[in-house]
Amino acid sequence: MSKINARLLIVDDDTDILLAAKMFLRQNISIVHTEKNPQNIPNIIKNENYDVILLDMNFSRDATSGQEGFHWLNVILDHDPAATIIFITGYGDIELAVQGIKEGATNFVLKPWDNKKLLATIQASLRIRESKVELENLRSKQKVFIADQNQHHSNLIGSSQSMQKVMKVAYKVAVTDANVLILGENGTGKEVVARAIHRASNRRDNVFISVDLGAITESLFESELFGYKKGAFTDAKEDRAGRFEVANGGTIFLDEIGNLSHGLQSKLLSVLQSRKVIRLGSSKEINIDVRLICATNMPLYQMVNENKFRQDLLYRINTVEIKLPPLKERLEDFAPLIEHFIETYSHKYKVPKKRIGAGTMKRLQKHDWPGNIRELQHAVERAVILGESTVLEPHDFFIPDNDEKDDDGFNPDTLNLEEVEKVLVRKVIDKYGGNISRAAKELGLTRASLYRRIEKYGL
Repeated sequence: MSKINARLLIVDDDTDILLAAKMFLRQNISIVHTEKNPQNIPNIIKNENYDVILLDMNFSRDATSGQEGFHWLNVILDHDPAATIIFITGYGDIELAVQGIKEGATNFVLKPWDNKKLLATIQASLRIRESKVELENLRSKQKVFIADQNQHHSNLIGSSQSMQKVMKVAYKVAVTDANVLILGENGTGKEVVARAIHRASNRRDNVFISVDLGAITESLFESELFGYKKGAFTDAKEDRAGRFEVANGGTIFLDEIGNLSHGLQSKLLSVLQSRKVIRLGSSKEINIDVRLICATNMPLYQMVNENKFRQDLLYRINTVEIKLPPLKERLEDFAPLIEHFIETYSHKYKVPKKRIGAGTMKRLQKHDWPGNIRELQHAVERAVILGESTVLEPHDFFIPDNDEKDDDGFNPDTLNLEEVEKVLVRKVIDKYGGNISRAAKELGLTRASLYRRIEKYGL
């Protein structure tokens, strides 16, 4: 039988115990070290890593109380909180051994022990050790992921009076757990504000989960947000946590909340009130602790008056409300925004950093930018990629030389199929107040196809 690949340390002041344990265990475990003097423990664990430590509870000068064993238990755990420790006791004091487990030991064995039971106890403790290490690795990866995620999302940018007001409210509410509702046109940066609030909050070291409610069908709403048990429906091959569970301890951002039907609004409200979710196919309630931030470009107050949005849900989600201005009302912010995007995409695509002249800046400020910051961001990205000069000109941003348009919003001098489609998509979305489902139906598109066009044209 092959040996278990593990490192084991046995600490006991009885030389006979150490010899007997080592002779047996080295037949089954790759590395077995012994130590008679517990005073050497700090130096040993400083220089060596062990998967399992067998520790005597009672040394010669402290024969029966177990206090010396507890002392060395704490010393080891202070050095390595994930240490797996098995207490050895020769007096059959079960109550004392149980107290040791409560204080951090993994298990205990009684002297004299049965070799098979001793080996089984060590093997079980090794599995616990593996779980502890895996958990610590996951926590470490989560911290790295969160730090990386935060690094790749920009902070709030803007010196205009309207954006300064937004920033003041955002950072003031961030340190609380109050629910926040962010209102604004498509592309104004609602998720950027939500992430900034999260990064400035006490939950910054936990996850930020973004959910586009407009892209989730009614049939998938509960399984996506609340999770499901294996067998709950045909494709449920395994248990899966919903977005609320995943966001536990962090922030959940519900975008496009105005697109929810009345039925889904009721289900969401129930979860927000109880702060509990029940996975599909289960009856067990799961407590959730999340910071809620919602966003929409739809007129929620008007929708409440028209009985299209629940008033009690609106009150629940808008403890603090933030209204984002459209880009055309933030002329002072064009320069810092464009500079930020040029810096970002020059680094991303590894091209020399380009600059923009004053004339081009004025030309960009005159454009309507119906897609707001998202449209500007995509325009700068294209300019960085395709611009042939170190100085970016208006044509690098694919902005028509003449922004005067006819009544339908078309530019007659540069009329082409993509421009027609872009204007048509925008007009139909505006017609239905941002309701993607109704707009897609009128255009003869699926929701997914419409979302692709919205992304393509920066709407």
